Order: sequence, then C-alpha cells, then structure tokens
Amino acid sequence: MMRKDIRFPCMATALLGALLIAVPQAQAKPGPHAPHELHVQAQSSLDVAPNMARLNARLWERTPAVARSKADNDTQALVEARQRLESRTGKLIRALEEAGVKSDDIKAGSLSVHPEIIAHSREGDNAEDQVRTQIARPISVTIHDLERLPSILDALTAAGVDALDGVEYDLKDRDAATDKALSKALERAKQKAQLMAKTLEVQLGDVIRIEETQSPTYAPRSMMMRAESADAKSAPEYRAGEISIDAGVSVTWEIED
Repeated sequence: MMRKDIRFPCMATALLGALLIAVPQAQAKPGPHAPHELHVQAQSSLDVAPNMARLNARLWERTPAVARSKADNDTQALVEARQRLESRTGKLIRALEEAGVKSDDIKAGSLSVHPEIIAHSREGDNAEDQVRTQIARPISVTIHDLERLPSILDALTAAGVDALDGVEYDLKDRDAATDKALSKALERAKQKAQLMAKTLEVQLGDVIRIEETQSPTYAPRSMMMRAESADAKSAPEYRAGEISIDAGVSVTWEIED
C-alpha cells in the first residue's frame, strides 16, 4: 500500500507570517504614561552695599643710573636702596597703626627688583645706555569701617607712598550674601511656576528636580580714588556704590492629573 505525503505549503506560510506579526505587536505595547512636568528657569540679581574695603599702595626706591657695563658692580647702591625702602616701609606701617589700623590688617608684600634701561641718543661711538634698579614693595590695608577710609588715605599720603592703586570694596560675609541671591532666584522660580499653573488651570505637584544654572558669585568692586568736587580745598568723597550678585536656577514640578 503506497503512503502519500500530504504537504500544506500555503497553510505553513500563513501560520509563520501570523507569528512574525504577533511578536512585534506584543513588544509595542505602551507602558505607563510619563508624568506631566512644568519646567521653569529663573534668575535674580541682588545689589548689596559693601561693608569693607582694601587699599593697595606701593613704595619703591631706585639706585643711581650707571653705565650698562658697570651695572654688575653696583651692589652697594642696591643695598642702600633696599635699606631706604625698608625704613620707609616701617614708618608707613607705624603711621597706619597710629591712624587706628590693626597690625593684622596691614600686609607688606615681598620685595621685587626690576632693572630699568635709560636709553640715550647715539651721538658717538662711545655712547652707552645707562641702567638703574628699582626695588618695590606692595602694601595692602584692610578697612572694616568705611567711614575711616579718608583718614587712612591721608595717612598713606603723608607717609609718602609712591603709588595708590585704588580701593577694592568687598563684603565681610560673602556666604550670607550669595545665599540670599540664591534664595531670591528660587522664589522667582516658584512665582513663575504658580503663575503658569494658574493661567493654564493645572495643579502643581511635588518638585522633582532642582538645578543651579548660574552659581551665585561676584567680584569685589574696584574703584580708582578721585575727588568728586573740583574744589581742591574740599574733602574728597569716595562712593562705594553697590556689588551685584547674580544667581540662576532651573526647577521642575510635577503636574497633578
């Protein structure tokens, strides 16, 4: 008896196709809905009046000018210039202490030595440039009471400083000022979010993300010293102005269903 092989090519192909279609459809099932969010960015600027300052001054002495070829042998003049500078520095520090500045608020920097070339016109074969050496020392004074700034400046001038590099205004408590600027930025973000939620008629949920977009930092305010009045007999006035502190935040709220 002969056995007949029965094949169903069309049915097998259809069944395989149905399985291939069913698998991706099962993988494409949508998951849970992502929460609705309200994203807000805000910035703030805080103006603070400075309550301290630093004065930067310089003293220097120079050696006599000598021919460039003899400059290496002029060590005695260099020693004498340094002695004069140290003597003037001591007098300046004592004058500041007499003006009421504490010793801890006076900083005398390190000595710096700079050669200076004095060029001359070349009128003959023996013409030679001259050289002198400048020895300088910076002095920094911290002032905790800004009302005493004019009297301290008078003491510096009377002591014969060679240069006053200006006033640098600052804050005694930097952390408190930067924290206040950051709080102001966060309050601004909250106000914006509440306004947007009210306008769109949605309900704010929990805060789910907070980031700083700009760290609240600032630079001390520098100002050159000058008299505000043209009358030379009147006392000079120094305006500290205000220091600006900027901060920025990014806050995300969940929107309740």
